[in-house]
Amino acid sequence: MTAKAKHLILFILPLLLIGCSDTGSLDGNYTITTDAQKNAIKNGGEITISLKAKKNIAFDSVSYAFDGKRIGSSKGLEGVTTTLSSQKLGQRELSATIYAGGESTTTTQKLNILHTKAPKVYGYKIINRYPHQTDAYTQGLEFVGDTLYESNGSYGESNLRKVDYKTGKVLKEEKLDKAYFAEGMTIIGDNIYQLTWKGNTGFIYDRNTFETTGTFTYNKSREGWGLANDGKVIYKSDGTSKIWTLDPSNLSEQSYIEPTDNTKVTSKLNELEWVNGKIYANNYQVDLISIIDPTTGALEGLIDLRTLKNEVQKLTDPANEVLNGIAYKANEGRLFVTGKHWNTLFEIEIVEK
Repeated sequence: MTAKAKHLILFILPLLLIGCSDTGSLDGNYTITTDAQKNAIKNGGEITISLKAKKNIAFDSVSYAFDGKRIGSSKGLEGVTTTLSSQKLGQRELSATIYAGGESTTTTQKLNILHTKAPKVYGYKIINRYPHQTDAYTQGLEFVGDTLYESNGSYGESNLRKVDYKTGKVLKEEKLDKAYFAEGMTIIGDNIYQLTWKGNTGFIYDRNTFETTGTFTYNKSREGWGLANDGKVIYKSDGTSKIWTLDPSNLSEQSYIEPTDNTKVTSKLNELEWVNGKIYANNYQVDLISIIDPTTGALEGLIDLRTLKNEVQKLTDPANEVLNGIAYKANEGRLFVTGKHWNTLFEIEIVEK
């Protein structure tokens, strides 16, 4: 081989190697990276989004989107800086669509959009105390006028009750089959809607007779935890970070919010109640009530009721016999709370700390 031929081979070889490194499948080669700490930013905050590549595969351009809406583009791996605002807080989605030679691939990344303000913290003042049945493993609590309705759980002990709240006397009761663990309950008109925990089944009762008039199943939500309503829309918690909105005509899940404060997305919200345009939610096993904006999911307040347990009888299973039960007596603007197997129903006043 001549010297000239050797030089030609040495010249062509790098070009071949470069060409090999610039071809290949786009799929799975790119991931989205951001400068957001712990992959979260406050609503309306600034963020820089870029791509990270496993291999040096050439592409023409990349288009970035937030919840499906285009927010910027780039010709290379360099970042795009923008501000992100969302009507709903919680976990949202970033996506990047990479284009090359008439082909494209899309990669996604979850991003938490946080509330801009820390929740206000409230305490409480006990206004009145009323008897409460200690066999009631309270899962749902709601007033219609002056009458209190209660859903109680545990396998083999689940029931729906109509209660005289002043005396604690059970006026009417419907027991569930032992296969079901009753959970949250809410009432619209003459219909009582009651969830079960893992049975993927909810029951509809006539409010006056307690006759079962229908059932419904869960489609998108995982389990049944809490229920509340604003007169038209039903809200459902399922143990995850989601509070679902249900269509009262068929109880199907339509959309959801994720209760979110200025640091995190909250999960394990249990019994729900509609109070003056907000959702009040028991924080399971923490003895707090979250105050939530039903449109955005913003967690605007926390009611600290952790010392209320000291006002009831000695509990045999404190880890499970927790605060759970919020009932707003709308005709008098009075708020009531209780817990699982507690001997007292408390009327409380919320005071800002």
